[in-house]
Parts: sequence; structure tokens; C-alpha cells
Amino acid sequence: MTDRVKGFTITLEKDYRIDDVEKIQNAIEMIHGVAHVEPSITTAEDHMNRQMIKHEYRKKVLEFVKNLFE
Repeated sequence: MTDRVKGFTITLEKDYRIDDVEKIQNAIEMIHGVAHVEPSITTAEDHMNRQMIKHEYRKKVLEFVKNLFE
């Protein structure tokens, strides 16, 4: 017996204005089998998470570079 799929999560490459994603949303809705498409609005929590990830990445890159010269 195989697993059943109830949906997908799609992540856009960057944040877009709500009026600019209408074409993307309409295109996804035209795919056979798609029942509903709802935009996920960016929140302050998203911004904080992205900043924390950037900080951690920078920290690791700096540690790597520092270790190259030791």
C-alpha cells in the first residue's frame, strides 16, 4: 500500500506584495487537482527568523575563515 498525499507547501524565492502574487496564485489554481490556494502572509516572526539564520550563517563563515589562518 502506498502513502497518500493531501497537499504541498510551496515557498516563493522572496516576499512579494499581495497584489503581485495574483498571477502566481492563478497559475497554481489552474493545475489539475488543486482545490485551493491561499497566500501565507509574512509576519514579524518570519523577519526575525531570517535575521537569526543570517547571523548564524555569518558567524559560521567568519569562524571558518578565521580557522584558515590559524
